[in-house]
Amino acid sequence: MRNFLSRPCVVFLAALPFSVAACAQQTSGALRWIDFHAPQDQNIVTWVERSLSVEKWTALREIGVEYDAALVVTADRAQAQARPDGDTISFWSVSLVNHAVTPILTGVNVHWFDLQNFVAGSSAEPAILYDNCRDCAAGTYFTSFHYDAVRHAWLARWLRGGQTVPVWNTKPAEATGTTWTQVYALLPGAEDKDELYTWNHFDYGKMREPSDTVFRYDVDPATGLDRSVALSGAAAEAAKLRLCRGQNAIQGIERGQDSALCMKILMEHPQRRPVTTPPAGNRGQSNSGF
Repeated sequence: MRNFLSRPCVVFLAALPFSVAACAQQTSGALRWIDFHAPQDQNIVTWVERSLSVEKWTALREIGVEYDAALVVTADRAQAQARPDGDTISFWSVSLVNHAVTPILTGVNVHWFDLQNFVAGSSAEPAILYDNCRDCAAGTYFTSFHYDAVRHAWLARWLRGGQTVPVWNTKPAEATGTTWTQVYALLPGAEDKDELYTWNHFDYGKMREPSDTVFRYDVDPATGLDRSVALSGAAAEAAKLRLCRGQNAIQGIERGQDSALCMKILMEHPQRRPVTTPPAGNRGQSNSGF
């Protein structure tokens, strides 16, 4: 668990109507999802609604609380008659101390997954896949959300330029005659920590040699900072094989394992099977002493 020194909330919330109730939500170091229908959670719902009153949204989807900040998910529907699956989804960090609001990211077609572990000994993190646009050549991205004890806020991992880890793109390769293969998977790493791997392979036919980009996304155990590492050489080849095998990959956070490129690699590197035949000369006899 993270080391966390809770601050005396009364200093910050003495003038607010439900300061004591809000402070009571800062005792847990594990993510707790708010029940919108539970009377004991109404103070948090009211607090979040007030904090987001000037932002653009039409419905609250989820509120998750850890320590003194809430991970808030809102939906924005262009028209009242529009389908729910057409909503734009936004993620926010809302302080339970001073109403401060920090936008995290916005996307569509959001898919939630089980809690994942990226930092040894720390809280597991909610993970998502999402698209950056609808009715377009969308890109699909992966991230997880974690509470940052220094900033007292929720953050998205590997966030850069408003987006996180690109894992899939429906945009075709720009060059004519080029084949673009994409493979990704969330795989278990050392010390029970998860790691995301992506591989983009471009085959240019007879024009020139194919090219590859292989990345590993994880958290640096020394600094606790998000890390993206471009792999090359033997490390890249080992990652390609792991990706194509997809062994122990998190279901739903994997794609491309059925590509022709992966099928070729798996034929070249078949998995070893355990030897079950007895050694030569073994007749199954034993010396029992009788």
